[in-house]
Amino acid sequence: MSWLSRLAERQILKTQLKGGLQGLAGEGKPLPDRPGDAFVSAGDAAGFRIMAEAGCLPEEITLKKQALAQAEHLATLPEGPERKAAMARLADLQMRQAMAEEARRAFLKG
Repeated sequence: MSWLSRLAERQILKTQLKGGLQGLAGEGKPLPDRPGDAFVSAGDAAGFRIMAEAGCLPEEITLKKQALAQAEHLATLPEGPERKAAMARLADLQMRQAMAEEARRAFLKG
């Protein structure tokens, strides 16, 4: 265990003994199911949750939600021009989402 892990563990225990971890939102409840978090780092997932709770979502998350909604809409359409337009819209959303994700990765690399 690294010194940083030991320090973090000690701080958690210290806070717990003082009662600082009681009465938190969600205490005693199971963790929410977040399958989307499997595709991003733990730090990014935590950051996205904090931003969402504050009412601010990064562009890539907004685009991901729009792409999922568009894919559901596309599944209901029969063959024809409306379906082709919906497919083009989905492709555009997915491309923009990928670009936003890549921009974030490039920014974090520094």
